[in-house]
Amino acid sequence: MSLRPIAMAERSATGLLRGGALFVAALCLLPMLAVAIAAVLGSTETLRHLADTVLWTYTGTTIQLAVSVALGTAAIGTGAAWLVTMTRFPGVRAFEIALALPMAFPAYVMGYAYTSFLDHPGAVQSTLRAVTGWGPRDYWFPEIRSVEGAALMLILVLYPYVYLLARAAFLQQSATAFLAARALGRGPWTAFLRVSLPMARPAIAGGVLLAVMETIADYGTTSHFAVQTFATGIYTSWFTMADRAAAAQLALCLLFFALLLAILERMQRGEARHHAAGKRFERLPPIPLAGAAKWGAVMLCGLPVLFGFVLPVILLVGMGLDSEQSLFTRRYWEFTRNTVVLAGTAAVLTMLGAILISFRLRLWPGPTSRWAAHVARIGYAVPGGVIAVGLLVPFAALDNAIDSFLRESVGISTGLLFTGSIWLLVAAYLVRFMAAALNAYDSGLGTIHPNVDAVSRTLGKPPLEMLRRVHLPVLRPSVLTALLIVFVDTMKELPATLIMRPFNFDTLAVQAHRLAADERLDGAAVPSLVLVAVGLLPVILVCRGLGRRQDSRVFGPPPTPAE
Repeated sequence: MSLRPIAMAERSATGLLRGGALFVAALCLLPMLAVAIAAVLGSTETLRHLADTVLWTYTGTTIQLAVSVALGTAAIGTGAAWLVTMTRFPGVRAFEIALALPMAFPAYVMGYAYTSFLDHPGAVQSTLRAVTGWGPRDYWFPEIRSVEGAALMLILVLYPYVYLLARAAFLQQSATAFLAARALGRGPWTAFLRVSLPMARPAIAGGVLLAVMETIADYGTTSHFAVQTFATGIYTSWFTMADRAAAAQLALCLLFFALLLAILERMQRGEARHHAAGKRFERLPPIPLAGAAKWGAVMLCGLPVLFGFVLPVILLVGMGLDSEQSLFTRRYWEFTRNTVVLAGTAAVLTMLGAILISFRLRLWPGPTSRWAAHVARIGYAVPGGVIAVGLLVPFAALDNAIDSFLRESVGISTGLLFTGSIWLLVAAYLVRFMAAALNAYDSGLGTIHPNVDAVSRTLGKPPLEMLRRVHLPVLRPSVLTALLIVFVDTMKELPATLIMRPFNFDTLAVQAHRLAADERLDGAAVPSLVLVAVGLLPVILVCRGLGRRQDSRVFGPPPTPAE
């Protein structure tokens, strides 16, 4: 049998892998270019007015939110991941899943619940005044509609990003390095800080970066809490002031901030690489906790679950019972079906794009591959509405060009082929959440020693076969985590869905927004609860999947001192 057809097939598959990564990166770049062109060609009059009034407020508030969310999510997510993975205390198995449940909540929905509960006419302050007999000016109560309140809502919703990625990284660590530190006289907590934590740092940094990018792009929470950020400024300029140039210029500021975050994280990481030590995988025996440490772990893991999931669900159920919305209708079945179809399609396609980009960078590192990876990450910091308009403008022009050409050539009108289609909406989700999939996938890819790739190629495995037979089986926890993040984020995405959805194609998020915009917050609680309930299933499945460890892993030999 001739080897020439096999070699041609391998070259074709290799070209498809490399070209597919560039296509995904170009798609992610397209809306940014459209926004950048609009910013450059537009007038700067509104931007100058903003610079004289609120631009520095936007900057300061955005930075304050980003720093608060970064610190809060890193502390809660990393600490909880270590406790449930490496220690044993009462209820640890339940906390493994429960700690990820707040991820199913949209931040703006949690904001609605806590505002109704803690605001001046809410249950807490009303009860306080009734019990004490105080008047409105006789006491001080923390203001929920503030920067601190918005930061707290975002931390409660976003810490699962760090928790899931850190937990996957801890599960993929071999015990040999940790046990070596213990053999050298280090205590368990010192060994954690000096060995386990640095090895999981890429995953933790990736989760924190996701949380910060989500924070600077958030609109629903900050607008509800009357907090002025770049995101609210973009929407105010775009939709209220009808100045797309000013909105595009503010969007460029967000792009710059996102790029700066990514560059700083890469510089801080440097050339460090962390691969599993030892020739075989050894699981670290969990550390049993006793006494105060045991109940302290229960409290530390229980508080995020209580305030990030249990209490908001109770509040929303109470609001929903007072509404006139019914779940047992055909309309809500259609809302749920549309939501699941969009989220599932976007999650799978985004994950495939992330694998293509990461695999190209792994096997063919170079300026082009690094450029593709960096470009694909920046969409997460751009508000969904800006990405939507950035895609609508070029594709609407393409639709018009195709229609005009066919009218003149054959007398046929094609109408709108791309604009208003499901696939263009899915493309917006792909651009928006590609960074989430890349960070989750790369956090696991960094644990596979490069020598594994070299051995696979030596044994004659082509790149596609190596990806299928070696990388993906080992990276199953990271792939499942990435799918979960994109699925849930897509369900919660509101601005892009509002702008780009096909006619009469509504989702749960759109229905909740419609009711909330009409000041029917009790009614908005019903689709919000369904949105949370649908998001719980993938959260639970992935958490259970992460807990099922394989008996053996494919790792390389111990790294050299230079590594």
